[in-house]
Amino acid sequence: MKGASADRRLPVAETHHVRRAALRLIRMDGRAFAAVIALNALAAAAGLAGPWLLGRVIDRIRDGAGVATVDRLAVAILCFALAQLLLARFARYLGHRFGERTSARIREQFVERALALPASVVERAGTGDLTSRGTADVATVGTTLRDAGPEVFIAVTQALFVIGAVFALDPLLGACGLLGLTGIWFAARWYLRRAHTDYLAEGAANSALAEVLAATASGARTVEALRLEERRIAACRAAVEECRRTRTRTLFLRSVLFPAVDVSYVLPVAGVLLLGGVLHAHGTVTLGAVVASALYLRQLSEPLDTVLFWLDQLQSSTAAFARVEGLGRAPAAQPAASDAPADDRIEVAGARYAYDGGRDVLHGVDLTVRPGERLAVVGPSGAGKSTLGRLLAGIDAPHTGTVTVGGIPLSALDPEQLRRQVVLVTQEHHVFLGTVRDNLLIAAPSATRTELTAALAAVGADWAAELPDGLDTELGAGGHHLDGAQAQQLALARVVLADPHTLILDEATALLDATTARHAERALAALLQGRTVIAIAHRLHTAHDADRVAVLADGRLAELGTHEELVADGGAYAALWTSWHGGRRDTSG
Repeated sequence: MKGASADRRLPVAETHHVRRAALRLIRMDGRAFAAVIALNALAAAAGLAGPWLLGRVIDRIRDGAGVATVDRLAVAILCFALAQLLLARFARYLGHRFGERTSARIREQFVERALALPASVVERAGTGDLTSRGTADVATVGTTLRDAGPEVFIAVTQALFVIGAVFALDPLLGACGLLGLTGIWFAARWYLRRAHTDYLAEGAANSALAEVLAATASGARTVEALRLEERRIAACRAAVEECRRTRTRTLFLRSVLFPAVDVSYVLPVAGVLLLGGVLHAHGTVTLGAVVASALYLRQLSEPLDTVLFWLDQLQSSTAAFARVEGLGRAPAAQPAASDAPADDRIEVAGARYAYDGGRDVLHGVDLTVRPGERLAVVGPSGAGKSTLGRLLAGIDAPHTGTVTVGGIPLSALDPEQLRRQVVLVTQEHHVFLGTVRDNLLIAAPSATRTELTAALAAVGADWAAELPDGLDTELGAGGHHLDGAQAQQLALARVVLADPHTLILDEATALLDATTARHAERALAALLQGRTVIAIAHRLHTAHDADRVAVLADGRLAELGTHEELVADGGAYAALWTSWHGGRRDTSG
């Protein structure tokens, strides 16, 4: 994999991709969609009978018809109105069912695509962008499919039938009414040419704000420790201002569209009444036809109101759908290797790595990790320890050099193969919604209760036995809340259950106190006896217990050897050990 792209954001799908995705979703539930179309068409046709029959009533009264004739026409009007009500209601019911099924497909597809993304792509994009797409954007698309889609389709069908009915009554009156609606066409065209771009900008601003707020909240202690409050507040204010600016822009579009449309409603009715009066005076059209045409055009305001009411939602949802569908355009993981690793040996050869096309943070690292050994990686802050850990875990790939396991590049393994080979555990742990049992079974779906309890005990999670419902205690929102240390122990228990051949610990016990941390690390080492353990060591007792110690400095491998050898050499590691022990050169730990 070459240097990372300078653009950290997840892609947005082009218009033609969105159109194809929408058609694909429709084809997946084609029968329901066809039924919705048919019922809406019948409902719209039934709605046309009322004004026409009313025009017939007026003409029959002028011709001297009796009460019986008027009553029959009135009963027909009532029957057609009832038929329209029932057909429209059932069409809306089917439309909502279609929308919910399609919304479920979109959510499932989004989750599948998100899980298939390489971890490096997700991390560069930031959790804010992915979260906003998976929550707000998916919800917007779902609302449109459930509500806006059926409503707009019904309204458009009704509007087309109404205009056709006016033309059927008299072409001149139809042309007059259509000419009066041109104001709506110009206003809508002006709006649509700008809305998609502006709503995409609003969505991007929302993602940026979510990312800034999430980063500030999660790093609150670091912000306070480094006195970065003013800088973070300034960044949050800038993100809020960008959100305000983009939302003001979309509000401006609506403030131009809606007043123009309201004025345009009056013109066709007034034009038909004036022209109809002239034509009626010359005997070319009946009074009933003029009244029916005016009623049709007045009736047209309701479906057009619906279309324009949802037009803003449709533009917002189209932009949201482009962001959701854009996940499928994100860089995919490299094709999985066809061969399995020959053994568990990890080889790093000439590895160089840079973040987002910047300067290298690793410079030609060569390292061999022997199967079954415990390797500690130490060095000052910024030396490249965590970056090397990410390469060893297959999350990132070097832009120069190789990182292989059993002769196969780690980046060429599919996620399932990779998880069986290497697991990286950091201090950032997630507690999933569900029970304690559910959180543990993620790592080993077939694990028994005894195995789950043993894994918790192995990492010192004694608190699990005191939970109200034991392993069936609900965690997360509305359930039992775990503190940071307990969440870390839960994550370590998952590692025990996953049983990988290589475990990489990067501050995995940072939230535990020193005694509990050492107990957890030694318990893991005992349980993973014969497995490879690579510890990014921030507490040097971890290095003391390791088989070998790799010392990084300025992105280079400066020293490699046992604890005793490196202390005796008096180099960089000896200086770190002496500093950690307060000036005493003690090799015993």
